[in-house]
Amino acid sequence: MTQTALWVLAIVMIAVGVAGTLLPALPGIPLMFAGMLLGAWIDDFTRIGWVTLTVLAVLTLLSVLVDIAASALGAKRVGASARAIWGAAIGTVAGIFLGLVGLVLGPFIGAVIGELSVHGRIDTAGRVGIATWLGLLLGAVAKVAIAFSMIGIFVFSVLVP
Repeated sequence: MTQTALWVLAIVMIAVGVAGTLLPALPGIPLMFAGMLLGAWIDDFTRIGWVTLTVLAVLTLLSVLVDIAASALGAKRVGASARAIWGAAIGTVAGIFLGLVGLVLGPFIGAVIGELSVHGRIDTAGRVGIATWLGLLLGAVAKVAIAFSMIGIFVFSVLVP
């Protein structure tokens, strides 16, 4: 593969990774990191060195932790059941196929259904659904911030010798 083709692949990986920060089926930030690592390798690690890659790797790990913790903490804060958390996860995946509306409403509906199956109370299920949705929203905002921070670090390293 030529160097140009490898750079195109790296940029595509980064772009798909950015989309993956909001689409749960894609490993967003880890894919971005892989693209950035490929970019560093293409350049023989001259502009993007190990210190920069270490910072990017730490940000990647932070994003994974945020992803795992965000919705669970939101749901647990209001006493959500395990079924509500599973419902939110299933609702998120199902929501992918319904576009933006599905991505927004899927986790909420899934958490509400999961909580209703345990306690049968709509008021409790509604609170759990909202808390789960807010957790997912805050997690998504944090992941987007991390993703753009990583892009800024990467671009700065590439453009500034």
